[in-house]
Amino acid sequence: MSKFIRVRSTRFAILPGEEQELVNEGMYGKALAQYLQRKLQERGYDAPFFCCEDWGWWVELKGTPCAFGVCIYCGPQQPDGLLDLFCTDGAVAPRQWSWRRFRFIDMTGAIEKLHADLLAIFRADPEVQLLATDLDALPDD
Repeated sequence: MSKFIRVRSTRFAILPGEEQELVNEGMYGKALAQYLQRKLQERGYDAPFFCCEDWGWWVELKGTPCAFGVCIYCGPQQPDGLLDLFCTDGAVAPRQWSWRRFRFIDMTGAIEKLHADLLAIFRADPEVQLLATDLDALPDD
């Protein structure tokens, strides 16, 4: 299973007009998608776009043999108005089928590198509160 990262920050507030872009109510995270696209590009990733999906937001990453990116999910709004946002790699499994290569591709290295880079991005930003780094560390809400 993918490793989830839970963050909270005033940087990732609901943006004006974001609600009109949502596929499903309450799936905010556009500010985090913009932030991660920029920060991942600074780290050498080819992150050409992000978009809203029915489950949240997607930051596309190119340069891997299989579809890959960052998934961003939104938790309930906190009493202080901030959002808890969750992100993980978009890999279905460490071994993914590639129709182009007609074989399974091991994505473990790409998954681990992305997870480490996401943690480094969040830890380097004093405005981002890193709340958890995997599902086992998430409190029951």
